[in-house]
Amino acid sequence: MINGSRIIAGALALGVIGWSWSSDANPVPPVKPILEIPSFGVLKSPSAAEVKAQVDAWVKTKPPLSQDQQKAIDALWAGTDSYSDKLSQTFALLDQDVAVILSQARDSAFEAPQEIPALLKDASKPIFMRANLAVTYSRILSQNKVYELALDTLKLFRPEQVADPSSFLFHKAVAEYSQMMKKEADDSINRLLDDVSESPERYRNVAALMAIEMMVWREKDLGWISRKMENIQRRLDLGQGGDKTQKIQKEVVVRLDEMIKELEDQQKKSGDGSGGPGNPGGNGPPGNNVQSSAPQQDSIGGNGGGAGQVDQKRVRELAEVWGKLPEKDRARAMVELTRSLPPKYREAVEIYFKRLGEANPAP
Repeated sequence: MINGSRIIAGALALGVIGWSWSSDANPVPPVKPILEIPSFGVLKSPSAAEVKAQVDAWVKTKPPLSQDQQKAIDALWAGTDSYSDKLSQTFALLDQDVAVILSQARDSAFEAPQEIPALLKDASKPIFMRANLAVTYSRILSQNKVYELALDTLKLFRPEQVADPSSFLFHKAVAEYSQMMKKEADDSINRLLDDVSESPERYRNVAALMAIEMMVWREKDLGWISRKMENIQRRLDLGQGGDKTQKIQKEVVVRLDEMIKELEDQQKKSGDGSGGPGNPGGNGPPGNNVQSSAPQQDSIGGNGGGAGQVDQKRVRELAEVWGKLPEKDRARAMVELTRSLPPKYREAVEIYFKRLGEANPAP
């Protein structure tokens, strides 16, 4: 099975940019919180000319540029850097507060910020700058595994307010996935895949892989415990050992106690004849207390999950035995698993099991 940390490691190497359709001269007044405004439908990035025009309008709100500043901006926008880099560097060049915020984000691997920078919440500042800066800021935080603050920052804005909505949704999904927020991550990924037609293929592939990985998550199993413990270690590494970390630690301890009790109960049942020698009435080897109401018929078994859905149980079963299946059985399984899927997920499932195959060659 693909390791979630590997998905994140690849994801965080990707770039990010931002945009807003609001006028610099007329920032959105703080009449209504942004999150109360409906957000749905197709998202389309602005053209390069629109981005540059918005930047020029923002620059005009600043004090007159020195000759050196003008040369630096001209060189910056004549270069081949991403819009993300161009925007963030332009903001930092002309606004010292922005430069400090980005510097703190880059240093978050050593000392994680504890709250959202005041500038990003200041409604008197142009939302063009704040929204785009928020995406860049959050992306850097995610690279340093400060997922909580990265997500809280993105929640201040909407994908419609940034130049690259695919980057907004992708990095939001990364932060949610990394905190085991399955429903929220699914929602962000679905919107990225469904509504952003111009999203880069690398975003779409990694996002779909995260979606496939979450399909095999089970509540409070060993994988759940492992992911919780990874989050605990991450937070401790960042110096975030407060109440939230302690709460996660207690959840893990409670679940481990429950699992130990479950094992003890199974052993007691085994000793009273319900699953002892010969395992009478059971479907497995002696001592196996797991009863199967529908034994698997062959090496593939199972059925599809219905139109447009993945059978999560089947994905989990196949992932666990993939290294033992001959090539012909793998091919049959892929046909069975993907026949009813839309293209956006079919390719992701194929990539998922292809990588499993590379790690576990067919016998």
